[in-house]
Amino acid sequence: MAVKKAVKKKGTIHSTQESATEKAAPTQKTPVKKAETQKVTAKKNTPKKTTPSSVRKMDDNNFTNFTPYETKKGEEYMSPEQVEHFRHILEGWKQQLMGKVDETVHHMQDEAANFPDPNDRASQESEFAMELRTRDRERKLIKKIDESIGDLGEDYGYCSHCGVEIGIRRLEARPTATQCIDCKTLNEIREKQYGK
Repeated sequence: MAVKKAVKKKGTIHSTQESATEKAAPTQKTPVKKAETQKVTAKKNTPKKTTPSSVRKMDDNNFTNFTPYETKKGEEYMSPEQVEHFRHILEGWKQQLMGKVDETVHHMQDEAANFPDPNDRASQESEFAMELRTRDRERKLIKKIDESIGDLGEDYGYCSHCGVEIGIRRLEARPTATQCIDCKTLNEIREKQYGK
């Protein structure tokens, strides 16, 4: 709603129109300097916080401290060199997981406290329960790794369903794989359809 006002200045009358919004907000804009915008963007580029080891993604459980195997021309699949390559991967992965078990035991012994506040006790118990669930999954994985190490000289690298070569790159991605990609895909489709 516009209001007309008559303003009297030194003998002359001026008519102005003002709206309610013009009174509340100033019409003059202040120019933004380049230095100010750089300060704002510098604040946004702060480093992210790292998550504790017990909350990290499952991908951290993979052993990646190896160089991919380069096959030689005419080399037989699962040659002694390839078997040694996968033995190194499996044993390194097992050592990494066993180290985490020891780390968890020491962490739980060091951090165990009888808090008087029930909320603090509940938080500590839920943290310990999550760590124990993670270690239980890793215990099952260690069992699979041991089975794979036992199969290294015999059936390792061949599909347990159809007998086809699993492939070096697939085994490097998942050293405990027992099925080729086709059989694994079919099993996953069956599980989705039949809920087994």
